[in-house]
Amino acid sequence: MEALRVPFVDLKAQYHLLKEEMDRSVIEVLEGGGFVLGQQLEQFESDFARYLGCRYALGVSSGLDALRLALEALDIGPGDEVIIPANTFIATAFAVSAVRARPVLVDMDPDSFNMDPGLAERAITQATRAIIAVHLYGQPADMKTILDVAQRHGLFVIEDACQAHGSRYDGSRTGTLGDVGCFSFYPTKNLGAYGDGGALATNDARVAERVAHLRNYGQQARYHHVEKGWTARLDTLQAAVLSVKMKHLDEWNRRRSAHATYYSERMKDITELRLPEVQPDRDHVFHLYVIRTRRRDQLQTFLSSRNIGTQIHYPVPIHLQKAYADSGYDAGDFPETERAANEILSLPVYAELDAAQLDYVVEAVTEFFRT
Repeated sequence: MEALRVPFVDLKAQYHLLKEEMDRSVIEVLEGGGFVLGQQLEQFESDFARYLGCRYALGVSSGLDALRLALEALDIGPGDEVIIPANTFIATAFAVSAVRARPVLVDMDPDSFNMDPGLAERAITQATRAIIAVHLYGQPADMKTILDVAQRHGLFVIEDACQAHGSRYDGSRTGTLGDVGCFSFYPTKNLGAYGDGGALATNDARVAERVAHLRNYGQQARYHHVEKGWTARLDTLQAAVLSVKMKHLDEWNRRRSAHATYYSERMKDITELRLPEVQPDRDHVFHLYVIRTRRRDQLQTFLSSRNIGTQIHYPVPIHLQKAYADSGYDAGDFPETERAANEILSLPVYAELDAAQLDYVVEAVTEFFRT
């Protein structure tokens, strides 16, 4: 097999495809001088809201800040509990801790990697105020069941769509199904900035107004502070970058899905592999293509020797992190999440992969399991 190089992600390849338009967009910001809350940010917010199909979108400084500001805007704080999946990036939990509420973890559904809604309902107490539904790896969570549970118990639903830009659940874009949707624009995301960034989406005018204040020192007007706020705005330069990229997002997602389909078709007969399962009524945008095998570490080492980049999302569950040693949870409390953490491996799936690279990955994985 001829040696190729397949990085886990290649941000330079994307930039070179967009270079002329991207450079022009950035230079317009530099020449205009509106670096904070500038015109390009307003345009991006308007376009992103239209793309999602919601009334309001507000650019913020990161996905974590989007989640934190969503919780604050819903008046969730000390003494409250928020249900989140055990299998998620730790930022979901950090946002809850940041408002001094308690993150209550529930185990994942092993077929989708997303929150098991039945376990979420069992975790509800008198202190529960909200459920954060994470659309992990780009596949929407079971929103119908989660929304039904929330309605029965009078809870808010926040969507952590930080890995699911452009995905749909039963025809609607994720981030618009609950009370608030939160997005990250970290550079490796399907819609990624050239630095940190995030956004919050909602149809609630009161939430949108509060987030607009909270992200900008609590200001209603310049030097008039109606509440204690933060510096959590999306930079105008990043908004300009995102506006260029957003026009290509659906095509990039289509390519990611095609790559995932190709992988799954070519590797379906490898009995030691468990491949991703796409759930009904959901468009999986494959931010990550995650396989499972009990020989994960050996496979990762083998692929690295073939110059194929991989990553593990995530090797240590939240409840086993030192940061949450005080959570009251122990090893064994979330068996599906813990089992997955020892078996999952993410393969390259970015839009710019070519046919030769895809073949090379498949052939290397197949070779490993033949030995």
